[in-house]
Amino acid sequence: MPRSFEDLSPQNFSFNSPLGWCPACEGLGTEVGTDQSAVVANPNLSLREGAVSALPRPQESPGFLALLEGLGETFGIPLDEPWYKLNPRHQRLILQGTGEKAFDAVLPGSSQPVRVQYKGVYPAIEEATRISYSYRMQLQDMVGERPCSVCQGDRVRDDAAAVRLEDKTLPEISRLPLESLLDYLEGLKLDKQQQQIAGDLLNEAIHRLRFLIDVGLHYLTLDRTMPTLSGGESQRIRLAGQIGRALTGVLYVLDEPTIGLHPRDNGRLIDALEKLRDLGNTVVLVEHDREVLEAADRLYDFGPGSGRFGGTVVSEGTPKQIARQTKASLTGAYLGGAMGIPVPKDRRLSRTDGKSEPITDRESLVSMVNDPPGGAWLEIAGCRQHNLRDVTLRIPLGTFVCVTGLSGSGKSSLIQETLARAVARHLRLQGPAPGPFDAISGVEQISRVISVDQAPLGATPASNPATYTGVFDPIRDLFSRLPESKIRGFKPGRFSFNRSGGRCEDCEGMGQKKIEMHFLPDVWVECDTCHGKRYNQETLAVTYKGASIADVLEMSIRQALEVFENIPKIRAPLATLAAIGLDYLTLGQSATTLSGGEAQRVKLASELAKPNSGRTIYLLDEPTTGLHFDDIAKLLKVLNSLVEQGNTVVVIEHNLDVI
Repeated sequence: MPRSFEDLSPQNFSFNSPLGWCPACEGLGTEVGTDQSAVVANPNLSLREGAVSALPRPQESPGFLALLEGLGETFGIPLDEPWYKLNPRHQRLILQGTGEKAFDAVLPGSSQPVRVQYKGVYPAIEEATRISYSYRMQLQDMVGERPCSVCQGDRVRDDAAAVRLEDKTLPEISRLPLESLLDYLEGLKLDKQQQQIAGDLLNEAIHRLRFLIDVGLHYLTLDRTMPTLSGGESQRIRLAGQIGRALTGVLYVLDEPTIGLHPRDNGRLIDALEKLRDLGNTVVLVEHDREVLEAADRLYDFGPGSGRFGGTVVSEGTPKQIARQTKASLTGAYLGGAMGIPVPKDRRLSRTDGKSEPITDRESLVSMVNDPPGGAWLEIAGCRQHNLRDVTLRIPLGTFVCVTGLSGSGKSSLIQETLARAVARHLRLQGPAPGPFDAISGVEQISRVISVDQAPLGATPASNPATYTGVFDPIRDLFSRLPESKIRGFKPGRFSFNRSGGRCEDCEGMGQKKIEMHFLPDVWVECDTCHGKRYNQETLAVTYKGASIADVLEMSIRQALEVFENIPKIRAPLATLAAIGLDYLTLGQSATTLSGGEAQRVKLASELAKPNSGRTIYLLDEPTTGLHFDDIAKLLKVLNSLVEQGNTVVVIEHNLDVI
């Protein structure tokens, strides 16, 4: 039936405008529901073999098998065909149901067919999670964000989504990588009338795309949401906007813009920064990347240590001048070559023929390489998450493995979203469904999977390194055993700032109070009652070696190691934090003040402090973020010690020393 459309304006193409957004998802492109990857356990299995994990197993449920056979006979669905070979219409019938349509099925114990309806996987899960809390908890791993069922993720109304620029719609253009989009726009051929209408707009779009590509963001798409971008990517987007404005006399301050950037793209970023400088601006960077340091006009090296052990400029000058100050400047020692991160002479895995050339095909990898120290290979085949193209990955267990490649090439999709989740599912751990893949093997050689990311430890001052690593429990236990505590009848709970009794009740043990600013970010101010101590006066009266429980939380990890050196339960986790380069943090430092790299290392230290039985696979995403050369050397020692204990370490990394 023909439809009429109103005259379209720019607002009709905006998913942020009521005129343009999809009425179902209001421009988000997603809805809460169940995705196919969450309910199809193994796409290589057939329906009769139990491909859909959310349905009863046909082998164990004769009633459901009869229903399935009736469904297959009526709608022509082959029950013995692998799921991935079923046509989309048949898959949709299984997942979304037959609606009002009924069909005949011969149920067990009956010789006559009965008329039945099939609700479908998605509607059944939606109904179960809506009416029952227990079902909601059981099925929580199957429910998440999925593409909007109305706009299919296009985010705009169907009339706007139908408009084409030559052969592409706006949603299709938004899904192109920026580099491909630039090629597409530059290849458009406009006639004289079109040039008058759209010429300036097209040139402006091309102009802005080039800025984004110049700062190393060629792999992003226009429909990528901001929460999925790393800090470095967000900074580079803002940087591209500043270059386009061509302002002069501006001071730009950037905090590690190379985060997540492949070394190949460093040159592009440096060129962009130099363009800003040449326009008459001042560009100040906080950075550890060697290439950026060497490109700077002037360096200021802070030290001599980290955290409270730093705070002074130990040297300043050009990169060449700093590189000669190998004694005064730790950075200079690394830039000048006096110190460095050595390349291992012996590898844990070697070719049987003694050659060193890389092996590119799977068959040769099996036959030409010695058995890995872990005794097996972990293999995941047919990975297809996001831009992965049927990728097969083989990881030698018991080794230190680095996954590297250009920004946006699919590393996180493969390791974090597919491998980590698939291994966790095999170990019967809860969590999101893995990205689509065909098969996984070797996972029986793994007892634990630990994925260490850079998400914050917590959102309030109550979360800190002491509580997260668990070292605060034996510290509280120690304080409760002191003579003064026994006289007063204090138990370990008295020294918790999360419980009533020993804490300051005015700030509820936070040491700070939150002032809500409504339209501005909330502000935390020091508590007037306890002055940031977190505890009441009676609790603070108990001391160990002259330090109260509040004083302990104010100690750096290095200081705490000296105070508790004779108490193994406390010393061990503190030593792990120090070994990983975090000896400058205070035990009670608020999690909200930790960088992503610091948070990741605290999480790693927490795992390292647990009893180690080997056969664990550790997955880390860019663990060198925010680390100095010397900190990277410490981190590598810790990671290698994990491998020596029989574990497997897989890191996603761009840092050349780690690679």
